[in-house]
Amino acid sequence: MLRLVIVLFLGLVVLHDHNAVVQGIEVAVLRKLAAKNNVTCLLVFGDSSVDPGNNNYLSTINKANYLPYGLDLNSQPTGRFSNGKLATDFIVEALGYVNMTRAFLDPQINKVDMLHGISFASAGSGYDDLTANFSNAMTLAKQREYLRHYELHLSQMVGVDKARETMKNALYILSMGTNDFLQNYFLEVIRSMQYTVEQYQNFLIRSLFTHVKIIHSQGARRLAVVGVPPLGCEPLIRTIRDDETKCDDDLNKVAFSFNLKIKRELQALKRLFGIKVAYIDIYGIILEAVQNPQKFGFTETSKGCCGTGTVEYGESCKGLKTCGDRTKFVFWDAVHPSEKMHKIMANEALKAINVDLLD
Repeated sequence: MLRLVIVLFLGLVVLHDHNAVVQGIEVAVLRKLAAKNNVTCLLVFGDSSVDPGNNNYLSTINKANYLPYGLDLNSQPTGRFSNGKLATDFIVEALGYVNMTRAFLDPQINKVDMLHGISFASAGSGYDDLTANFSNAMTLAKQREYLRHYELHLSQMVGVDKARETMKNALYILSMGTNDFLQNYFLEVIRSMQYTVEQYQNFLIRSLFTHVKIIHSQGARRLAVVGVPPLGCEPLIRTIRDDETKCDDDLNKVAFSFNLKIKRELQALKRLFGIKVAYIDIYGIILEAVQNPQKFGFTETSKGCCGTGTVEYGESCKGLKTCGDRTKFVFWDAVHPSEKMHKIMANEALKAINVDLLD
């Protein structure tokens, strides 16, 4: 197998008009709440679930700047590991700022982008810096470093006071963890020799704590953390385990227990720093879609839309044919959900953001 990132998307619904409704909440009301709470922009950290193209400017094989990626973006691959937009694109659109987030390393980035929606994420990254090093992705520490660069650029654009206000009132999103297990712990030998699974989970939680502590010192007051998806349900994992009929329960248990630790840590961070936190449960909604596909109009849950749908993702998906109706597939490629799945996950994400960060 190519050493590529194995990740799933945090997904959010496409919202095109002010009267759209998500979980009973009108988008217009959501935007009023964001304005009332002075939410200024979206600042994103993570892996390929939220990387809009930063890896295009890195020396790494973890890229998606070729078809069929971007197939539903007018056949314009941008570096997003998706047939269309990413979850964070839909978030920033729902808040009424811009219609897509921009990669911080994109040389074409403009002032509007800088003020409203920036992603520092890098496909292949994780809470463990070693995870990113395997594929030469940006570590979480490097992403934090670019946050400081962002603040400097912003200060030059709008002044120091306005930049600080923007940082303080931004919505911070953190989406990673899948690669730490599937690309690192269960594939490489270093961490598995050093730690038991539970010890490694705790190691990752300490990294999460360090990250939040640092961005809090830079002004972060609202943070949404995306849980790890059901790892054992990915088509690639099913293929490796030679059982397309069901998810791998052992891997799902690892993901589920890690998510419990994330939720407990977020409450501790809330008490310690006074930061508003939201947990985004993509584990539950993906598992529900896989187990009850008819509820969402899916017909294929064990294969992706690209190529055979069993092993292809990233570079191995390059130039391949895709399925005829992507809306019937839970997964876009062998590891990433389809855009329709992103929309389904949106309800969970926006509900958590509304209740926990915009109250």
